[in-house]
Amino acid sequence: MSTARLKINLDALAINWRNLDAKTGCETAAVVKANGYGLDAGRVGKTLAQAGARNFFVAVAEEGIALRRALGPGPGISVFSGHMEGDTKLLRDFQLTPMLNSLDQMLRHFESLPGHPFGVQLDSGMNRLGMEAAEWFAVRDIALAQNPVLLMSHLACADEPGHGMSPYQLKNFTDMTEGLNIPRSLSATGGLLLGRDYHFDLCRPGIGLYGGAPYDNALPVIELEVPVIQTREIAQRESVGYGNSWVAQRDSRIATIAAGYADGLHRAFQRQGIMAYAGSTPCPVVGRISMDLITVDVTDLDEVPETLSLINEVQTVDVLAKAADTIGYEVLTSLGNRYARTYTA
Repeated sequence: MSTARLKINLDALAINWRNLDAKTGCETAAVVKANGYGLDAGRVGKTLAQAGARNFFVAVAEEGIALRRALGPGPGISVFSGHMEGDTKLLRDFQLTPMLNSLDQMLRHFESLPGHPFGVQLDSGMNRLGMEAAEWFAVRDIALAQNPVLLMSHLACADEPGHGMSPYQLKNFTDMTEGLNIPRSLSATGGLLLGRDYHFDLCRPGIGLYGGAPYDNALPVIELEVPVIQTREIAQRESVGYGNSWVAQRDSRIATIAAGYADGLHRAFQRQGIMAYAGSTPCPVVGRISMDLITVDVTDLDEVPETLSLINEVQTVDVLAKAADTIGYEVLTSLGNRYARTYTA
């Protein structure tokens, strides 16, 4: 079998949710957008529901359909993008709750789905989604008369604990919502970790559930093992891969493994020299990462195993992200659909 195997530890996912929930005095929901951060929203959602989550967030209504089919009736599913043109039937038939972002969305929702649950997203300073203060205050009484189930906003710099943007947004959000008898939510993973001033009535962890920063105590949820297709002996001064970009400084043994940038293992990972692991032994990735193949220097191994690990407890998605000057979210959600996914619980 030449397909790489992505191992997903659902127990670790559930423990991460429970541990984050224990840090709050409010409800803890779960963000499962982007197909559960690439790990299968249905399986992820069921695991988190069994752990105790009763509310879930997705990016768009279409994502909510798959999640509702997996979870069945009961758990709340909210849609960050709100009520878009063409969403009405989906929101109604699959019991999805849009987070309305504008006056246009509000009018569309009230006209097409009167009485259907909704929330309102407020822009507290990120300038991405939601109503700005002036727009909100102009329509607030109309919105409140329709009984929104949640008022929410999103922090721009919560992964930097000392950043002044977070208290600025906290004040703005408080000013827009104080005194209203409606549940409020400001924080995803980073905001949850900033402390209870940021928790309000509901927190919405996402990346922390899946083992990513800024939740440093998260259990790792995924491991990636890639089969070795072939090994070869090369002489000193021979090159490996496209562009002759790596030249052996000694007689070497090279293993070729079955994954590449088509599987989300970007060429940029090599900027800081990622490793492939044989057990606990790191082996340098050499030559250029290509579409389907990666070459690894295994000269120092006594025996070449059948598989090498590229994501594990040592080389996490955040380690790979740092090597590529990106973030763990991008690595996690880019992991390709060619991987054979196995789930342990």
